[in-house]
Amino acid sequence: MREQRKRLVGVVTSDKMDKTVIVEVTTTKRHPVYGKVLRLRKKYQAHDEANECRIGDRVQIIESQPISRHKRFAVVSILERAK
Repeated sequence: MREQRKRLVGVVTSDKMDKTVIVEVTTTKRHPVYGKVLRLRKKYQAHDEANECRIGDRVQIIESQPISRHKRFAVVSILERAK
């Protein structure tokens, strides 16, 4: 059986490259000792074949085979357009 691939939801922060967007994914995690809720941000380069994502769009990305040196995700769908 095939393993489940990671699916993440984030906001496009850059669309300057050809067929590539940078997606910032924000997650929350509780500190193990103090219990404070921490907001963690991570940026992923994702493949956008049709060049249809714009800055501010909320997108879903999925883990894929390596496309280039830093790209290991691909845009699945645009959930919400930027205003």
